Amino acid sequence: MSDLALTRDVPTMVGRDLRMSVRNVDGFITAIALPVMLLLMFVYLFGGAINTGTTYVDYVVPGVLLVCAGFGAATTAMSVARDLESSIVDRFRSMDVRGESWLAGHVVASVARNLFSTVLVFAVAFAIGFRSHADALHWLVALAVLSAFVVALSFLAAAIGTLAMSSESANGMSFAISFLAYPSSAFVPLPTMPSWLQDFARNQPETLVIDAIRDLLNGTPAGSAVWIALLWSVGIALASIIVGGIFYRRRTAR
Repeated sequence: MSDLALTRDVPTMVGRDLRMSVRNVDGFITAIALPVMLLLMFVYLFGGAINTGTTYVDYVVPGVLLVCAGFGAATTAMSVARDLESSIVDRFRSMDVRGESWLAGHVVASVARNLFSTVLVFAVAFAIGFRSHADALHWLVALAVLSAFVVALSFLAAAIGTLAMSSESANGMSFAISFLAYPSSAFVPLPTMPSWLQDFARNQPETLVIDAIRDLLNGTPAGSAVWIALLWSVGIALASIIVGGIFYRRRTAR
């Protein structure tokens, strides 16, 4: 198949996945409500008890964004696994739709869903008191760091979906993606954690991404955190593309 056909098929696959998201009413409502509920819960239930040295809503927004990205990635993993469980992938192959187009459709749709959640979180955050001291350049860099990590998580979720033997196991396997935001600087400062946990939390990718976004939105220098976060994103995405391609070929081999 030519590159032109590949380019043609990707938008078709993206449109298919987005339509499926909208038609899944329960999942669509959850995807809309979950970011808002998380933000309000942490700000109003826990925020008064946590001392971060700044307004808690300003502190917690980057963490909420990554938790939502993790939940969105779990949805992507389930969708990929569900397609492989059914006969739809075989039908696509009979129509000469390449696996790259099918996986790219899931990834792009996942990124689109997460960007929608991001806009929603920021809108609610501003309504309840979030304020940024960053200029336009810092905002652009913060959004670039967030978008790169969302893309990486989406590729990782697609790879998990090709590895899992069912949509239920894909959901369980992708739980770790959602959980990683909790042992990080997302909701509490690292010094409040036990010393053995601080070492893990300080060096795991979500802390680096969250710290970079938080510093950029506060208008303070983010230092090397930006480049390290971007390198993590690129590394996760490349590894996931390779692994996802290998397991897709194994699952579809006849």
